[in-house]
Amino acid sequence: MRVMMLSWEYPPRIVGGISPHVHELSQELVKKDIEVHVITKATPKAPDEEIEESGVHVHRVHLDEEPKDFVHEIQLLNQATDRRVRTMLEDWRPGGQPTVFHAHDWLSLDAARNLKYEYKLPIIATLHATEWGRHGGIFSDISKYIAEQEYWLTYEAWRLIVCSEFMKGEAVRLFNTPADKVDVIFNGVDATKFEFEWTEEERLQTRRKFAADDEKIVIYVGRFVREKGIQVLLNAVHAVLADEPKTKFLIVGGGVRDKFESFTRWAGLGESVKFTGFMSGRQLHELYRCADVAVFPSLYEPFGIVALEGMAAGVPVVSSDAGGLKEIVQHGVTGTTSFANDPASLAWGIRHALGDALHTREMAAKARERLETDFHWANLADQTIAVYDRVWREFLDSYWAENTVWPVSPGAEERYQKMALREKAQAVQSVARPMPRHTITTTPEAEEEDVIAQMIEP
Repeated sequence: MRVMMLSWEYPPRIVGGISPHVHELSQELVKKDIEVHVITKATPKAPDEEIEESGVHVHRVHLDEEPKDFVHEIQLLNQATDRRVRTMLEDWRPGGQPTVFHAHDWLSLDAARNLKYEYKLPIIATLHATEWGRHGGIFSDISKYIAEQEYWLTYEAWRLIVCSEFMKGEAVRLFNTPADKVDVIFNGVDATKFEFEWTEEERLQTRRKFAADDEKIVIYVGRFVREKGIQVLLNAVHAVLADEPKTKFLIVGGGVRDKFESFTRWAGLGESVKFTGFMSGRQLHELYRCADVAVFPSLYEPFGIVALEGMAAGVPVVSSDAGGLKEIVQHGVTGTTSFANDPASLAWGIRHALGDALHTREMAAKARERLETDFHWANLADQTIAVYDRVWREFLDSYWAENTVWPVSPGAEERYQKMALREKAQAVQSVARPMPRHTITTTPEAEEEDVIAQMIEP
């Protein structure tokens, strides 16, 4: 099986949760003899073409021109993706190896749909979030456009993968997706990244950069956007400090944070709340292991990979009950949940976690055990492969196989010649105008806050 992963972000380009998801999943699929090709946007910190040590093939494409806005950027990216994939399909077509497109979110829809109808090969799509959920409704023209693209993604996909039962409900409710077309496959975490050797003295040295030895640390990790609930956490700080005055709150993440820092100063919390900026890799993993509690107060959360990271680090987790977080954090069993968008409830959860260390550590241990089953990438890759295999079997038994240019049915070569796909692939390559290698595309701040967080690259 060959899989074409279409994703607008991939390490070292990290914007949100899609990048680590595609990275971890692709690596695990390769271990199970799936040939994976990731087609993504170019970044100055990585080569345009590479085969990673894991065996994942990565193809980074350039935009033809400077985009006018975020939507235009995504349209240009899909055009570049379409061109790159065509060249590979032209090389592979004669062999007839099972090949599917795996599109991640609406950001990859246009390229996947074009290729689907021309080569008559199936799409599997992963819906990572919805525009309606991020904003609590559709309130602008750009949100309307994104929501329509999300609908078409669910429609064009042979099967739809979502990361939680909550997201399955959203797909059915918002897009009228048939429930039996949707597969729920959790996100995962590589817990071994948190198992590095680290002496207690080294841990204390790192911890002292942020808090005194007699102070407790509450850590938040995430993007600086409304739906992540940082504002709820900041409104809960005073109530926590009333019972636990020796507590430091570390806000870890990148993006536009001026308004949060201004509120912190206005509320007199400058000594208790620290913004660390963006952190990743070993640096972030060490900070998790310094924390007494990890808190995730989201208003909307399709899943919540950061909660898995906290569990992998062995940190007691306090989360809201928004979306998929309820499926990760089992209240009173693997962590503590609070009511979403309720500072008083969140403060209670944090105080409970800080004040009953024995119970919360027991829950953290149970959470760590669950990572080896429900959230282990090997198991999740097996579930994903089962979807790929099902789609390919159904494809071969369908009328699509009778019309494909892939050599799996009689007349494929004649159909290929009639559609002149090789000539088209050569034509689109000849008009490509790559942007300079050093170019980084950004979007206006106001639009970026409405669409997606500011791009952060480690």
